[in-house]
Amino acid sequence: MRHLYLAATGQNRGKTTTSLGLLDLFRGQGLRTGFMKPVGQRTVIEEGIPADEDAVLMKAVFDLPEPLAAMSPVHIPRGFTKSYIAGEVVEDLGARIRTAHASFADHELLLVEGTGHAGVGAVIGLSNAVVAAMLGTPAVIVSGGGVGRPIDEIVLNAALFAAHGVPVAGAIVNKVEVETQPGIERTLERGLAMHGIPLLGILPYRPILSNPSLAMVAEGVPGELVNGGSDLDLVIGAVGIAAMHSDHALERLRPGTLVIVPGDREELLLRLLDDHVDRPRTGRAPIVCGLILTGYRPSGRVVEAIRAAGLFALFNPEDTYTLASAVHDLLVKTHAADTEKIALIKALVREHLAVDRLLAAAASAGG
Repeated sequence: MRHLYLAATGQNRGKTTTSLGLLDLFRGQGLRTGFMKPVGQRTVIEEGIPADEDAVLMKAVFDLPEPLAAMSPVHIPRGFTKSYIAGEVVEDLGARIRTAHASFADHELLLVEGTGHAGVGAVIGLSNAVVAAMLGTPAVIVSGGGVGRPIDEIVLNAALFAAHGVPVAGAIVNKVEVETQPGIERTLERGLAMHGIPLLGILPYRPILSNPSLAMVAEGVPGELVNGGSDLDLVIGAVGIAAMHSDHALERLRPGTLVIVPGDREELLLRLLDDHVDRPRTGRAPIVCGLILTGYRPSGRVVEAIRAAGLFALFNPEDTYTLASAVHDLLVKTHAADTEKIALIKALVREHLAVDRLLAAAASAGG
């Protein structure tokens, strides 16, 4: 069986996005391909079974027949690491992973998705580097866009894999601004080659892959829906916090922004709403695509203005930071119901990553 261990250089680099696209790419070649996430940090309960949310996503999108217990054998819930360090966890977690891995022996290819960077999981003795070595699989490292930062991070992570005897088959650089950086792929390829790491491809940045729709905000951010707006399928262009003078807010915010603002900032809110109504009349794109109102419930006057403007708005009495964190979590998640987003992920991977190079990388796996 061929297999690849997909790791990342940190959070929000697009590892799950890449996994989804690669799984589609390999299955499109007619290969019986499985998916496994040995150690999960985001656990959900699916049909009474605890599993990492990425395993649940892959199972749903591709209708995979394997049980979630095999796809997601080890989870790290809140408090688990303290219990492990205190010696209260006596189970052999590595054995659980090896048993799950063995259940895929009849597959032609297995895509193994890690958790975060190469060292994540070390606190319980199961870093990505350790698990990849345990399973005898080469690693592919996914990074975010740029030039210096991704190369630095890829080289750093490759060093930890190498220290555990794990070959690094190559790297994929995600969220690349190809339109504004001509020749960027060649630059990255040469930069990584200086460290003996092949570039397996780049994936261009697309806002829809990083930003949620207003419907996702309504579903994923707790609170009271003040107004649904006119288009819940609208993908937000950016997220901004407005807690300053209205003139300064209008200067700083760019079109298509989901604005997080205290609900008692009436003057600011009314100014944003007036601007939202006036801009289309002058042929300009609206700055605000939606509002998240925090702390204090807005006055009746503001609520009426929101509804008159047809603008999406959600209220939650929590503080601005808490709500901003909740929105941030949505920026990097993909849900099985995100059919447009998933279709774009599949198309981007098919167009920009060469399946033959990836299969050649997987062929170097042992076992």
